[in-house]
Amino acid sequence: QVQLVESGGGSVQSGGSLRLSCAPFGYTYSSYCMGWFRQAPGKEREGVAAIDSDGSTSYADSVKGRFTISQDNAKNTLYLQMNSLKPEDTAMYYCALTMLVVTTTLYEHEYNYWGQGTQVTVSS
Repeated sequence: QVQLVESGGGSVQSGGSLRLSCAPFGYTYSSYCMGWFRQAPGKEREGVAAIDSDGSTSYADSVKGRFTISQDNAKNTLYLQMNSLKPEDTAMYYCALTMLVVTTTLYEHEYNYWGQGTQVTVSS
């Protein structure tokens, strides 16, 4: 049973930085895609960034140049470095994993494992 555990959320002022981490447990596949999604109150969940097992990445236009997704294979951990944060980045952030698609994807329905989420709040 795969479990994803996020950490690193919190409150920060506009322009600040946070780094989110996600540790998948019970996962041994060599081909996969992992992603970060977010959901703000009253809005649909949206894809933020994704990385596949080859290290290719993709980003939503709203975070390009500010967010960086990366993975540490030795630690089996996924990261999302978020810089120049804006109040509109405030949301619950979720880590997700899929073996159904092994190239980068930001489509929610293509992911089959999800974490519980970590809250990010950016104040102006």
